[in-house]
Amino acid sequence: MTPRLSRLIAAAAMVLPAPVLAQEAVEVTLWHMEQPPHRVARIQELIDEFNAANPDVVVRQEPQNWGEIYAKAPAAIAAGAGPDMLFAIPDFTPILKDLGALTSVEDFVSELDARHDFVDSAVEAYSYDGGVWAVPLYNMTMHLWYRPSVLEEAGVAVPTTWEEWRAAAEALTADGQFGMGLPANRHLYTDQTVYSVMLNGGAAEIYEEDGSLRFDNPETVAAYEFYQSMMPFSPPDAPSWTWGEAEACFASRSCAMILQFTVISTYETQAEGDPADLGVAPIPVREAGQEPGTIAYANAVMLLSPEDSPEREASERFIAFLLEPENYGRFLNMEPGLFMPVTADGAEAESFWSDPVVQEYRSQIEQVIANSENGKLFGFTSGRVFPAIAAISAQNVLAETLQDVVVNGRPPAEAVARGQARMEELSQ
Repeated sequence: MTPRLSRLIAAAAMVLPAPVLAQEAVEVTLWHMEQPPHRVARIQELIDEFNAANPDVVVRQEPQNWGEIYAKAPAAIAAGAGPDMLFAIPDFTPILKDLGALTSVEDFVSELDARHDFVDSAVEAYSYDGGVWAVPLYNMTMHLWYRPSVLEEAGVAVPTTWEEWRAAAEALTADGQFGMGLPANRHLYTDQTVYSVMLNGGAAEIYEEDGSLRFDNPETVAAYEFYQSMMPFSPPDAPSWTWGEAEACFASRSCAMILQFTVISTYETQAEGDPADLGVAPIPVREAGQEPGTIAYANAVMLLSPEDSPEREASERFIAFLLEPENYGRFLNMEPGLFMPVTADGAEAESFWSDPVVQEYRSQIEQVIANSENGKLFGFTSGRVFPAIAAISAQNVLAETLQDVVVNGRPPAEAVARGQARMEELSQ
């Protein structure tokens, strides 16, 4: 451990002597997009512990909205009203980097890596242009969720191929139940489900090695054709869904299967809560024999305070506090089964595995981890990072292309060609 990280951790863990109490505390603001009340409450619990142990620092959280943050964050920074810390996904970070709002956190990440051992891919997603632009915090991957009893009653096996998946969705659509819940909103959730289908159909890459776009290709068209063929087995309001509507559809038994990062919390609190009747499987592939994959997000936190400022030092102390194993599991379990560790000691932390909900659904969480081994993210799949993906993601072009098919009735081949043209326009 480096001397600087030792000081950060010691400062985060100890109450300072009485003379410091008379000094004005450094205030830092955390923006994140984890809006559900139970997640906000868990983050506040950790903030309160940190603030109590560090009276020279006051951390405040301000939950934000994924639907607004791509525009709100740049505007706030331009107005001098941005946060000190901001949660990020890989395709959001380049927007703020290009504004000059970020400085590299490579040294800080290296210190944390030496202490906790980051998953390499989590750091790589934020490493380009000679720097590391955010500190990895947790991983998220998408899966097929179902109830074994529902499939068994209908005589349906867990699907592993697109053909089996479509047949299962059709067979399960009966008596007021829809076989498959899939979104078609112009929203990040739809980007995620569309890409999950694309990568399992051989269309994981949307860039050529030279950086040119290859979104318009036969594999992408086939993925959109398949997605379109599944929509008749989804509820009529699915074109307006975000994550919450999908979870509610599953919890209420209106949807027999959904694609989601996790349903554990809603299943536990709003449905049967029977771990023996909650199934999670890899997303089906186009052809038998293919290795299944999933979209994967290494979420991180960007540091926006100037280097060497009291706010930057306070922010680093708070992040170091979160990543300590005794705290990290509690942070991850603000949503059990959704947020997976990106550090080696976090993956083994008692604070993660001893959570009562995690213990109850341990087999499902272990399956989520296994499914995640072949995780990918569009624009970050070829060993290179193409920062122009930020503009494409910000405009939800994958979802926009699907809406062109589902809502506008455009043939998938034409919609995909228009999608590539739109990506090229945004990349200029």
